[in-house]
Amino acid sequence: MSKTPDITLIGGGVIGLLTAREFVKAGATVAVIEKNTLGRESSWAGGGILLPLYPWRQAEAITRLVIQSLTLYPTLAEELITETQLDPEWTPCGLLITKNPDISAAHNWCIANNIDFQKPDTHIFNGLHTIPENPLWLPTIAQARNPRLLKSLKQDLINKGVHLIEHCEVTHISRTQNRITQINTSLGDFAVNQLVISAGAWTGPLFRNLFPELISTAPKIAPVKGQMLLFDSKPNTLSMMVLDGDHYLIPRRDGKILAGSTVEQDDFNKTTTFEALNRLTGFAVKLLPELKSAPLIAHWAGLRPGTEYGVPYISRHPEINNLSINAGHFRNGLVMGPASAQLMVDLILNRPTAITPEPYQIGRPDGQPALAAIQ
Repeated sequence: MSKTPDITLIGGGVIGLLTAREFVKAGATVAVIEKNTLGRESSWAGGGILLPLYPWRQAEAITRLVIQSLTLYPTLAEELITETQLDPEWTPCGLLITKNPDISAAHNWCIANNIDFQKPDTHIFNGLHTIPENPLWLPTIAQARNPRLLKSLKQDLINKGVHLIEHCEVTHISRTQNRITQINTSLGDFAVNQLVISAGAWTGPLFRNLFPELISTAPKIAPVKGQMLLFDSKPNTLSMMVLDGDHYLIPRRDGKILAGSTVEQDDFNKTTTFEALNRLTGFAVKLLPELKSAPLIAHWAGLRPGTEYGVPYISRHPEINNLSINAGHFRNGLVMGPASAQLMVDLILNRPTAITPEPYQIGRPDGQPALAAIQ
């Protein structure tokens, strides 16, 4: 980088890329540093449902980011197609939730947040093998095809002149009192103006390595492994997303169907397991028997950035005046991403915020583990 950018982001997943894009739109110069390949960690590994699973069971802070993001996604998708000719496949195919023992809470949440909901007609279950319990049809809920969203975001940032640095590990920082002046990496040293850490599940260890004297303000983020399957089914095998108990099916436009996912505490181990393979395969073919004849073409794992209650950190650091964190979105990075990026940029540029920022601050009171939010 011949000139120090206004903003340097460490971490190039969907949160980092969306945040970089929001800064560029505000007129800033931006660089993104990624230790591996851009967009190939949790952002790539997830399913792309643009709604938390059973959102009425989640923290209110999650809902606020979700609802704001849902208003931003249609324009984001349209702009990416226009500016890159790469379609992120934002698709409002609808979500069927087959079992809702807390149906009153579901209705109340939908009403409060202006989410269209219906009691599904019986024909919607054609081809599905399940026992519905207060089923709920959300016809406007969309998905994004994460690998294609990430590809289009990357190309858009290249088009906008963002400096993207891949396979670059940050090893040390230089700081004068309460201001970072330089970061040292495996590819050289870079001066910084404002630094944002958006490194997903790696944010906690990275922060503790770079700032060992600030452990008390380290973001409490831990990896939570999730495994997924992909079936090469025929087009129109399934027309909508289906959430059945703890698992789901997601149909892509070309007919391929994802089945997910597991929730595992396994540190930073991304190894797939036969246990998960058998569990997810059994779920998929039981729910949609037509998948018995569809080849299973992929099985992978990703590491979600888990936090207490699943609420991310989107905050300026309380002690270092040019350091911010945008990380810890657990399994909802895609759906909370646009609003998270907007909030991060608003805070750094001192703009009015669309969302109250206090719930996302570094140093907030500890809560229960992120896993508790989905049990």
